[in-house]
Amino acid sequence: MANTFFQFKKFIVHQEHTSMKVCTDACLFGGWLAKEAPIQNAYTILDIGTGTGLLSLMLAQANDTVSITALEIDPMAAKQAAQNFSLSPWANRINGIENALQNFVKESSCKNFDCIISNPPFYEGDLLSPDVQKNLAAHSTALPWETLIDNTYHLLKEGGFFYVLVPSLRAYTFQKIASQKGIHLDTEITIYNSSMTGPFRSILKFAKAVDFNKQIMRQRINLKDMDNNYTAEFTNLLSPYYLHL
Repeated sequence: MANTFFQFKKFIVHQEHTSMKVCTDACLFGGWLAKEAPIQNAYTILDIGTGTGLLSLMLAQANDTVSITALEIDPMAAKQAAQNFSLSPWANRINGIENALQNFVKESSCKNFDCIISNPPFYEGDLLSPDVQKNLAAHSTALPWETLIDNTYHLLKEGGFFYVLVPSLRAYTFQKIASQKGIHLDTEITIYNSSMTGPFRSILKFAKAVDFNKQIMRQRINLKDMDNNYTAEFTNLLSPYYLHL
C-alpha cells in the first residue's frame, strides 16, 4: 500500500484527503520559486489553490520571515493543508483559508501582496471526472484563467510578481490573457523530462507594472539526463527538500 504522506527533510505532507498529490513538477516549481529574489525578500505571499500546502511549506522554509496566506476552495484539501501547516515548524507564519478566490478578493483587507503563486487547475474543455473533488483540483471550470488573472491583478501590489505553473502547450494562451489584464511576462522556464522529449510544463513569472519594458528571459530545465538520472540543475533546486538528494 502506498504511503498517504510525502516526507521532506524539514516537513511532511499528508495527502490522503486530497485528489491532487505531491508530484515532481509541483516540487520543481517550489524549488525554483525558493531561489527567486522576490520570493526570498517578500513579506507577504498569497498561494492560490494551495492543495496539500506543498508550495507554501517550501517557501516558508526558504524565507524565514515571510507571512503566507494559503487559499483553497475544496473543504477536504483545505483541512488537509491546515493539518500540514500545523505540523510544520512554520505554523505561525502560514494561514490556511478555505474560500474561493472570487470571494476572498471581495472580503480580504489585504490588497497588496508582494508575490502571488499558483499551480492552478488547467484542463479546459476536457471531459470531467465523476469525482467532484478531482474536478475542482484539475479543471478550470471553478477558476477560469481570466478570473485567476483578474483577481491576481487586484491582490498584487504595484511592482509585485505573479508566478504560475501551466502546461507548456497552453503557456502562450495564459500569457496573452495576462497581458490583456495588465500583468506582463518577465520570465518563462520551460520544463522537459529530458533532452529527448518535448516540454510538458512552463513556469511563468509576471510583473505588475505600469511601465514594463524588459526583454523576456527564457530558459529550460531538464529533469533527467541521458542516463535517466536527475540533472545537476534539478538536484540543486530540490536538494534542500528531498530526503535523498
